[in-house]
Formats: sequence, C-alpha cells, structure tokens
Amino acid sequence: MINRRGSIVKVQMSGRALQLLLLIGLVWGVATPAGTIDPVDPPLSQEEPWKKALPPYTFTFPRDHGAHPDYKIEWWYYTGNLATRDGRRFGYQLTFFRVGIESAPVNPSRWAVRDLYTAHFAVTDLEGKRFQHAEKLNRAGIGWAGAEVERYRVWNEGWEARLDESGSGHLLRAADEGMKIDLRLEPTKPVVVQGEKGVSQKGKTPGNASHYYSLTRLATKGTLQVGEERFEVEGISWMDHEFGTSFLEKGQKGWDWLSIQLEDGSELMLYQFRRDDGATDPYSNGVWVARDGRATRLRADQFRLIPVGFWRSPASGATYPVRWQIELPSLGWRLTARAAVDSQELQTNESTRVTYWEGAIIIEGDRQGRGYLEMTGYAGAAMGAFR
Repeated sequence: MINRRGSIVKVQMSGRALQLLLLIGLVWGVATPAGTIDPVDPPLSQEEPWKKALPPYTFTFPRDHGAHPDYKIEWWYYTGNLATRDGRRFGYQLTFFRVGIESAPVNPSRWAVRDLYTAHFAVTDLEGKRFQHAEKLNRAGIGWAGAEVERYRVWNEGWEARLDESGSGHLLRAADEGMKIDLRLEPTKPVVVQGEKGVSQKGKTPGNASHYYSLTRLATKGTLQVGEERFEVEGISWMDHEFGTSFLEKGQKGWDWLSIQLEDGSELMLYQFRRDDGATDPYSNGVWVARDGRATRLRADQFRLIPVGFWRSPASGATYPVRWQIELPSLGWRLTARAAVDSQELQTNESTRVTYWEGAIIIEGDRQGRGYLEMTGYAGAAMGAFR
C-alpha cells in the first residue's frame, strides 16, 4: 500500500488486522531501579490471550519505559513547545503505537504479523502558521519497526525514540518531507503515575483501563528543520506511555486531552471523555504536578473544560473547539487554552482513515504557559473518520 505522501507501507492487512489497528486509534488520550512487570495482572490463556490493566501495578524504571507485549495496545507519546534564541516558536508531536494482532502466531516466520506498528510525526511553525504531519505503518518484518522489552527503544523505519547511554536522557529522531527533528530530552521531575494503584480507569468495566505514566517536564534541546531552514531549538516536552488491552466503552464518543506546562513551574494534565448524549463521562480525570514534583489527582468533578471558540476543518468538515475555558476551583484558577494555530488536524492515509486534532496551545488567565491539546471523535466516529 502507498500512503498519501507516496511512501510504501510494508504490510498487508486482513480486515481483522485493520480493525484492531483502528481500535487503537489515537488513545492518548517514581524513578526506581529496573525490575520486572508486576505479577498481579492475570496470566495469559488461550481464551483470553492479552493481559488486562488491573490494579495494583507497580512501575519499575527504566524497565517500564520498554515494551509490554503481553498487552494488546501500547503507545509512547511525545509533544513539546520549542523556540530558537531569537524567539521563533515551534510545536512538535512524535508518537509510536504498537497493536497486538495475534499473541502467539502459528506461523513461526519472522514475517508473521504478531504486532503492527504505526507512528505519527507533526511539526507546527507558529510564525508561519504552518502545520505538517506524516505517518508510518509497518509490521516488524526484518527490522522495519519494533519496540524492545529489556531496554527502551521504539522505532518505525528511521523514526526512533530511545534512552541514551546514561539511561536518563530521551533521544528523538524523525524526518519526513519538509520537516525533521533531532532532540535530546532530560527529565527534570520524577515520573507521575496516572490514576490509582498503577491503573488509569477509562470506564466502569474492570480492565477497561491502562497502566499510564507521564514525564511532565522534559528539558529539550536539539535541532528542528522546516523546509530548507534548520534551527537550534530549546524548550519543554511532555512524554506519556500507556499500555493495556481495552479503553473506550459503549457510549463514549471521544475525548479532549490537554497537557500543560505553566510558567510557575507546575504542570496540568486534564482529559474528559464525551458521551453520546453530550455529557462528560465520570471517568474523566486529571492531575496537577506542583513545582516540587508532588502530584495531586483531579477527579472529573474537580475541573471543567468549556469550549468557547471553534474552527471548522475544510478538509474533513469537522468542527473543533480550539479555545477552551478551564475552571479549577480546588486551585482557585481560571485559565484559557487557545490553539497556537487553528489548523492542526491530522488526517491519516486512505487505509486507516483516522482523523483527529492535535496541536500546540497557549495558556492564559490566572497562570500562563504552553502545552498540547488533542481532540478525537469530532470527525464522525470515536476514533476518527474511518469506516
């Protein structure tokens, strides 16, 4: 198959494989010695070949940065806001997904499709009001894509995220027509484990959840290229890593997710699930990370996300809220999040047909800062406009 940029995608998918790939869609949305996966999650069986995310789960690092192939769905997610010395600003996204297709393929060949790997890469040029994105879709094959278990390295062709030799810094590399990044990210705060007892619950069904952690403030340096221009950049990035087997439940239409880094040195992560009837799902969640790294969980009734400005995509016809009012009574804050560039919609190729909005935002109000916003379910389906 050939994607819309003309690159060959080296995989042939059955209808079921494509269905599972689309199931992952775009779910997005502590530092301790290395160790092993917590054995509390139930063992695999022929009837139920994939582990479910059940409490309790104890994260161990750097091991848990790596892959968890006993779970069906996993992703590593980086976003950041960067700037040059003279103040020119950019946003970027680099995300890697692994989707389990067959936990124990009968065919022993290396060409058997146990997992599919997809990746999304995007750069926003705030000054030029330009948004570019690309994708890759591969099976492991002979090294086309993969995710290592015992150490952290995930890749899809030439795109890669891994730890450096020190085991601390994250190295990101990706390039496509008209854009390129080569970045080093250094955590400045401890890992934040999302949810309770190592589990971020997405609905009322046990196991309809993920094991989810975040690195909320990564000091970032490196180079970024847009067109023929190459820039030395610095800034702050955010990293999420989640793994599980099922997520959205019937009646959950889509979600709005924000990662925010404030100038006062604290961070916010907020996400809300939108239901078919327009209500906010009670399993929406959030966290506030204080300047000293202490994390405070925010329940669905402790924040409000109110859309106050909109943009209609000429490509998909979807209308996205690109300006939000954020109310945080427990902190005494009222913030506004607005898109740095309205047009930051990603439309993937004709095979996967996933459409969502993901882009850089500016925070104003009682606190100032920058971040990233992701919105799904506005283009006709919970995971985008595929059919």
